Amino acid sequence: MSKHSAGLLLYRWRSGGLEVLLVHPGGPFWAGKDDGAWSIPKGEFNPPEDPLAAAYREFNEETSCLAAGGVIRLTSLKQPSGKLIQAWALKGDCDAEAIHSNTFTLEWPPRSGHLQEFPEVDRAAWFSLEVARKKIIKGQAGFLEELGYLVQDSRP
Repeated sequence: MSKHSAGLLLYRWRSGGLEVLLVHPGGPFWAGKDDGAWSIPKGEFNPPEDPLAAAYREFNEETSCLAAGGVIRLTSLKQPSGKLIQAWALKGDCDAEAIHSNTFTLEWPPRSGHLQEFPEVDRAAWFSLEVARKKIIKGQAGFLEELGYLVQDSRP
């Protein structure tokens, strides 16, 4: 059975154009990675949970920002791992420098018997679409492309 994730792609307009909020995964595996390591705020859910409700929950857990408002359904993307990500775009704002994420426990270093707690997300940032295309995990790039297409004529 494949895993399911749901997330929100927060976007805003600035004088320089369209910007999106991406998050960087926490923990030792991602510590030295930047380009190709960022993600939309998302997380796993188990059907029959409503995917959009899960997307809002995960956004809040990973950023501590409360998202609200009308959403744009994006095309789901199947990842190389087989996981299916359902995502929605949402116009809004969030102080990327003030995020606070939930945590996970990991044996670190491996086979040490020592458990450590790490944030699921260690930082967030707003990026132009051009920069976001370099930062985002390859399997999620389609969300950026679709968002750019869908909102190109909605600039305030």
